[in-house]
Amino acid sequence: MVERDCPPAPEGALPSAGATRRRLISVAATLLVLPVVPRLAQAATILAVRTWPADEYTRVTLELDSELKAEQFTLENPHRLVVDIEGLTISAALNDLVSKVRPDDPYIQSLRVAQNRPNVVRLVFDLKQPVAPQVFTLKPVADYQYRLVLDLYPKIAQDPLIAILNKSSGPDVDDPLARILEDIQRNPVTRADPPEPPRVRGQQPAPALPTPPKPPATASRGKPRMLTIALDPGHGGEDPGAIGKSGLREKDVVLRIARRLKALIDSQPYMRAYLTRDDDYFVPLHVRVQKARRVHADLFISIHADAWVKPTANGSSVFALSQRGATSAQARWMADKENAADLIGGVNLGSHDRQVAKVLLDLSTTAQINDSLKVGNAFLDEIKKINRLHKNSVEQAGFAVLKAPDIPSVLVETAFISNPQEEALLRSSSHQDKLAQAMMTGIQRYFTANPPLARLGDLS
Repeated sequence: MVERDCPPAPEGALPSAGATRRRLISVAATLLVLPVVPRLAQAATILAVRTWPADEYTRVTLELDSELKAEQFTLENPHRLVVDIEGLTISAALNDLVSKVRPDDPYIQSLRVAQNRPNVVRLVFDLKQPVAPQVFTLKPVADYQYRLVLDLYPKIAQDPLIAILNKSSGPDVDDPLARILEDIQRNPVTRADPPEPPRVRGQQPAPALPTPPKPPATASRGKPRMLTIALDPGHGGEDPGAIGKSGLREKDVVLRIARRLKALIDSQPYMRAYLTRDDDYFVPLHVRVQKARRVHADLFISIHADAWVKPTANGSSVFALSQRGATSAQARWMADKENAADLIGGVNLGSHDRQVAKVLLDLSTTAQINDSLKVGNAFLDEIKKINRLHKNSVEQAGFAVLKAPDIPSVLVETAFISNPQEEALLRSSSHQDKLAQAMMTGIQRYFTANPPLARLGDLS
């Protein structure tokens, strides 16, 4: 029915029946329409913002109460990274992120934040160098809620061999890496375009570690062998590891111990050490293994501090890889806990080669595990001189970080950080020195009894 225009009623006259009916219809229509008008989506709340600058890469994390989408692109002249985040409005927390950019950040010069359009915030990172960014989200895990992660990797992948260039082996030492190191120094630009690992659509992987050239055959007869020891301080960055009652964090104390052990190793005439992380940043488990293999390590030592639900648990432990299941329920629980580091620290599954862990496990040999057990026993013999042992023998389980197929690998739980007495020891510089010295002596005992042979990669 079409309503016709009607002349206005005379002043003081009662409304006609038609006018009353039209007014009722209008009110009813309004009552029907109002409830279905869409409401504006509520912006997400930022719970925390964090930055983790390091030479290897810088991570920026926004922790939120809901999952958000983000798009990113890079610009040149000057270099910038632009990230648009849907479902956000400008807030004090975002302004706080601007203040968290450190002057010594290797990648970020400054950060600008603006409301690009309704419900979309734009972050503009002014960069010190070109980057290969990864932007991804993480589901709630452990103490974290939803996280939006921005990883800024250098466009040219850094080669871990650079970290050990400062200790030359000398002409009288058999060093399979010598010519590789010389080649890196002479031709650093040749590693600008490493092969890319598998990826999923829409995600960019971090630059892969360059594939090393095959070391030349060396005439090792009569020459001492240069040994490379990979030291792996557990956790880091977003992943603090276990935390003691007084607030001591596992990631901090194990890095201090690793640095002390590195200094002892580097002081030996025919040894050098390489740290899989040398600062407070997160390194995925498979990358730790990859780094050790990249530098042709002769031994891999992952350093941790244990925790348990009861504060009375105490003592040091040493673990090796197992292909047949864990040797105890505690070993299996410990492996599960340590293997969860990738979930807590935050791995971009879009750029992670899901076959890496399986291939490395399949390649693990009985010889590697047997050598690892020898190293572990040497460590236990020395550590028991300065601390009680939780187990008198080397435990075994499926630790992802021990799955280098050709490197003897052990994981050392230095003490229970959840035990107040042992936490106090771990905090002590003198006890950190004792732990480092005990492991140094264990390393020397192992290599004295088991001189390294020429490895397959050392022969052309």
